[in-house]
Amino acid sequence: MVEKTKACVLISGNGTNLGSLIKNSRNYNFPIKIELVISNNENARGIKLAKKYSIPYKFISSSSIKSFERNTLFEIKKRKIKFLCLAGFMKVLSKNFINSFGYKIINIHPSLLPKYKGLNTHKRVLKNNEKYSGCTVHYVTSRLDSGKIISQKKIKIKKNETEKSLEKRILTQEHKLYSKSIISLFK
Repeated sequence: MVEKTKACVLISGNGTNLGSLIKNSRNYNFPIKIELVISNNENARGIKLAKKYSIPYKFISSSSIKSFERNTLFEIKKRKIKFLCLAGFMKVLSKNFINSFGYKIINIHPSLLPKYKGLNTHKRVLKNNEKYSGCTVHYVTSRLDSGKIISQKKIKIKKNETEKSLEKRILTQEHKLYSKSIISLFK
């Protein structure tokens, strides 16, 4: 049996990247095992995925970021988690949290960073008449979407592209890129 690294996924929303990571983590050669899902949104659809796959999950309110980070660190250290994935997690982690965790934290973002950090990326990409967009997997720092880039996938924007169609096409690429990036980090 391949020795898998214990991982936690932080989510805030739909959990489509979480679903993809869970499915891939079931593969024999995939380097991580998702031992915990933490959401700062008690209504996040990703919680249903954690339940479906019998993965322990926690809702931790982020109304106080210090309290959220303290409680999250407690939960991940209790389970000896050594790898964090952010998948649609909509908060910026502090430098103190990142240093206290002490292991790799990665995120996936729906643009070709360093362009279009933050929210509403597809809207901004289309408004600026970009020819390409895509997604980026990067290390997490205490600065929004600013960590070292691990990998990117670029796609050409179609003539009559809408925010919804672009979001859907990029999300498909995110599901592939996130897992490929994790595999590459453990080679």
